[in-house]
Amino acid sequence: MTPARDRSPDPGCGPALPELLRGRRLAAGLTQAELAERAGVGVRTVRDLERGRSSRPQRTTVELLAGALDLHGAARRVFLAAARGPTGVEPANPPPGSVELSRAGPGEPGYAVTLPPPVELIGRDRDVGELVTMLTDELGPRLVSLVGLAGVGKSALALTVGHAVAESHPAGVAGVLIGEGSDAHDVFATATAVLGAARAPELATRLAGRPALLVVDAAERAPGPVAEVLHRLMAAVSSLRVLVTGRHPVGLSGERVWPVTPLEVPPPEAEVSGPAALRGWPAVELFIARLAQVRREPTVPAELPAIAALVRRLGGLPLAIELMAARGRILDPGELLDRYGDRVLDLATPDWGAQSRGWEPGGAEPYGPSVAVTLRDAVAASYRLLAPEERLALRRLAAFGHRWSVDLAEEMLACDADADGTVAIDPIPVLDRLVELGLLSVAGPGPLRFRLLDAVREFAIEQAAGTGELARIRRRHAAVIAGLVVRTVPDLVGARLTDAVRRLDDLNGDISSALAYAATHDPLTALRLASGLSRWWRFRGRDVAGRQWLRRLLADPRTADAEPALRAWAALGAARLAAEHGDADEELSGARAALGAFRRTGDVSGQLAARTVLGTLLIRAGRPMEAREEAEAVLRLATRHGRVRDVAVAQNNLAWHEVRLADLAAARRRLAAVDRIAAQCGEPRLRVLARANLAEIARLEGRYCDANDQGRRVLAMLAELGDPGHRRRVLGRVGLALAQDGRADEAAEVLAELRACAPMRLRLRPPGERAVPRQRSVVPTAGAAPLEAGWRWPHPEAGICALVEGNLALGQGDRELAAEWFSAAVEAGAEGYDRRDTVEALVGLASSTGDPDVLDRLELVCREGAIRLLPQEEALLYALTVTRDGRASR
Repeated sequence: MTPARDRSPDPGCGPALPELLRGRRLAAGLTQAELAERAGVGVRTVRDLERGRSSRPQRTTVELLAGALDLHGAARRVFLAAARGPTGVEPANPPPGSVELSRAGPGEPGYAVTLPPPVELIGRDRDVGELVTMLTDELGPRLVSLVGLAGVGKSALALTVGHAVAESHPAGVAGVLIGEGSDAHDVFATATAVLGAARAPELATRLAGRPALLVVDAAERAPGPVAEVLHRLMAAVSSLRVLVTGRHPVGLSGERVWPVTPLEVPPPEAEVSGPAALRGWPAVELFIARLAQVRREPTVPAELPAIAALVRRLGGLPLAIELMAARGRILDPGELLDRYGDRVLDLATPDWGAQSRGWEPGGAEPYGPSVAVTLRDAVAASYRLLAPEERLALRRLAAFGHRWSVDLAEEMLACDADADGTVAIDPIPVLDRLVELGLLSVAGPGPLRFRLLDAVREFAIEQAAGTGELARIRRRHAAVIAGLVVRTVPDLVGARLTDAVRRLDDLNGDISSALAYAATHDPLTALRLASGLSRWWRFRGRDVAGRQWLRRLLADPRTADAEPALRAWAALGAARLAAEHGDADEELSGARAALGAFRRTGDVSGQLAARTVLGTLLIRAGRPMEAREEAEAVLRLATRHGRVRDVAVAQNNLAWHEVRLADLAAARRRLAAVDRIAAQCGEPRLRVLARANLAEIARLEGRYCDANDQGRRVLAMLAELGDPGHRRRVLGRVGLALAQDGRADEAAEVLAELRACAPMRLRLRPPGERAVPRQRSVVPTAGAAPLEAGWRWPHPEAGICALVEGNLALGQGDRELAAEWFSAAVEAGAEGYDRRDTVEALVGLASSTGDPDVLDRLELVCREGAIRLLPQEEALLYALTVTRDGRASR
């Protein structure tokens, strides 16, 4: 949307008559000499009037000029009113291209619109629709104020709405542009003149009870006089409605304040939906439209991600978008992002007057000296309207990089002397004031619905740095975020898990910035923050980065004297994350130390968590017997203290050990108990995990259809819970069940999905490492990229993918390819979570090659992992075992 006139002109701007005269003359296609000849006046008279040198021309001269310009009706009245003297208020004369819809006089039917033509609006359909409804409703407010930052598009919106409601205001729609320094007399005289009268009683007579609309633009230039005049006019003329634009409300009784917010911008995740989806966002659409005005080449899809990033940085502010797009004459969107992405406040327009499309006559020269104004100046104008305590609040709230809640604002605005937060401070008045001035946007449901525009936030941070309080604000921000995380940790287990994870997702940017700052300047707060994030990091697949943060903070000498319990939870978090990426051995000592600390303090919750993590690490480290002992210890401790959820966790872990011992019936009984307990205590994630394990048992029993059906249901539930790591594991089991059931096409689809969603390993394949075997599971369609493109070996799901490929090849009778894939699965399983996968891969390798030597490797793995073969596996290898044993006996 074009921001039209949402900005302050040069204070030296002259009276309205010079601009009106020049605009009317140019619209008529006349030179100064031609107009003078037609009016019967001297050329110097016309020249002096246009230059503002003759402030009070004779009435006869003005009427002659009006006749020569063929002005009638409202347009003539506006011209004559402007000649009365330098009022400082500009009537809304229709410039070239506008249409005066009627020339109805007093008491005559019809309606007149003496507004500039409406400008192009993008992304404002909802605003226009609701405002039109409001202004055409007989019971609607008589005074509506559009408030917001300079450049947000208030004037353009007002013009569009004014034209849209014209038919409902038969007495006419007219407008005035308030000038700097206008007094009440100026505003009153011009307002009544554009409505076709000289005094309020005369206006009431002229309107004769018919509805009329007055549009008052830039009310912030003379707030007192505007409020006084509107109060008088609305009291005298009951059929008059007023639509005002300004940076703050007028302040009259019955006023309806309508904040004009920036255009919607695409979130970062919207880019994955493709270029077509990005084009549909209003801010992107405006940028593309304005870019088309300064260059010939159309916007290509490859430029859309950079444009989306630009409009996000610009906060969707139309003025900023237009200023940025104007530079597209020289730079492409990517170059604009690189050059200006970090300094949007410095975006400047050459001068306000020249940019004021809509109110000024077309072709008029900007009156007075050209002034360069930056986006920083636009924000500063609204910032100066705040009281000192409101400015302080804005500077503190600028620490939030994304959305935040009333509760978080309350913590940020707490008194510095109130370290414990015992003194309640109501943030609502200051938030209301910031919304009122358009500095703060409120959007969406839920508590995290407040956000400062990026330009406003950066300006406030500049101000905080200038006052020397930025470090203190950032330190407080880190403490506030740490407190929120600590309060959220209990919800990361149990029925509120999904909501808790999403809550932290919404604060991802603030968590990252708080952690980065506190790690350097306040490591104790950083340790407190990071120690509560391990579960969230694991759910979101950030185990490597999360573990690095925890290890760095634990190694920082400034945290050596932290509370033992805090360090224990941090060490346990690092251990939990290490189990996800193959570094279990490194964290065993830390997990055991954490268990010792919890036992010394009698922290049962800590002991249960530490033993559970220890069990996982021991499984990863290839020590299953010790892992089982930890799981049994958890079961005893949880039962003794009545910790129902932990009982279910222990039973779930013990079910894995039953599978390892080939006792599938016992595993099924334990998982049934987990499902029942989880249902009783409202634990959706535990139920999902139990059902995932039940699906795997069905596969191991050879019930492949049941395994696929149950696994599919689990995948749907995991997608809702948001656990991508576990979802990938279950997806692999579904693919394996399909492959073993001979459903090659469906298994191939699962493989493609699995490879597409699996995170890449950071390391490249070293020289001499086995390459990926050829893949026959998927045949790309003509013109399509291979589904495995970009997939490097190995990756976290390499083992299960290789098992699926091996079974597919075996089912197709290609034993050579099957052997390659089973061999690859064995190699991947050496770093994997479940050594039972390695056993299954070795069974497949032995059956596909008929090599008795493979049995020796299989027996070694089973012995080290205390794993027993399933009956069907023993039957499959029976002939090969007999052959090997017979050869050995000879």
